[in-house]
Amino acid sequence: MKLNHKDFNGARLVTVCEDRIDAVCAIQFKDEMRKLTDEGPNRVVLDMSQVQFLDSSGLGAVVAVLKAKKSEQSLELASLQPAVHKVFRLTRMDTVFSIHDDATAAIESVANAS
Repeated sequence: MKLNHKDFNGARLVTVCEDRIDAVCAIQFKDEMRKLTDEGPNRVVLDMSQVQFLDSSGLGAVVAVLKAKKSEQSLELASLQPAVHKVFRLTRMDTVFSIHDDATAAIESVANAS
């Protein structure tokens, strides 16, 4: 599971560099994200623009990261592909997560909030 990250003013942008988050890589994704959120700033934006497929294990891993983050942190999602967005919508997880159209908009909202 390849994840890249870059810190901006008050936020960490984590980009998933894989086309799937599924049962094969869900545990590794969760472990890598925990490392990045444990040492990260209070806002974490997960750029999922390259993720074309998300199964229930992948969704569970994203939710587990949300539950494991520090109480003062937020986990926001960006750039969901249509199939991935549909999973969040059908499970009503789109009401739990802040979802941005793209990573640039998410980071700009961070900058404007400062």
